[in-house]
Amino acid sequence: MTRVLLGEGRKPRIGPFETHRLPLTCLPWDTDIFLEMNNGRVLTLFDLGRFGLAARTGLWQVLKDRGWGLVVAGASVRYRARIRPFQRFEIRTRMIGWDARFIYIEQAMWRGGTCCHHALMRTGVTTKGRLTDTGLVAEALGVDRASPPLPDWATEWTGADATRPWPPAI
Repeated sequence: MTRVLLGEGRKPRIGPFETHRLPLTCLPWDTDIFLEMNNGRVLTLFDLGRFGLAARTGLWQVLKDRGWGLVVAGASVRYRARIRPFQRFEIRTRMIGWDARFIYIEQAMWRGGTCCHHALMRTGVTTKGRLTDTGLVAEALGVDRASPPLPDWATEWTGADATRPWPPAI
């Protein structure tokens, strides 16, 4: 994480809606007993992509300056193709928009021309353990407080997820 933040922070800035790309290699400790990338490791590596995006867009500096934190509040992940040990792949990360409470991040792992995993992450910026107004976050990044329209597939996931009982009955 530290290496990504320091390394990506030295690179040229990108806009908040541009795609951040992070090339990586699947290492043996990233895999499960079937010698493919472990599904939990996929989520951990997606963290690196989001922190890389934060470093390149200037969000990381804003977080430090204002004492804000980051949190993941939900995720929808598709696992479609294996990534094996020592295969190179790229994490692509981009912010697609926000609502009153959350910022939505799209992420994908690509191995060559094959999309192996795809995620929609519902994230938040926090102040003293509470969600920060997403409009304030947008202003801090130098963009309009109003979000661009979220894609239908993201809005429908958000709506469906809101119907799940909490706490669960299990």
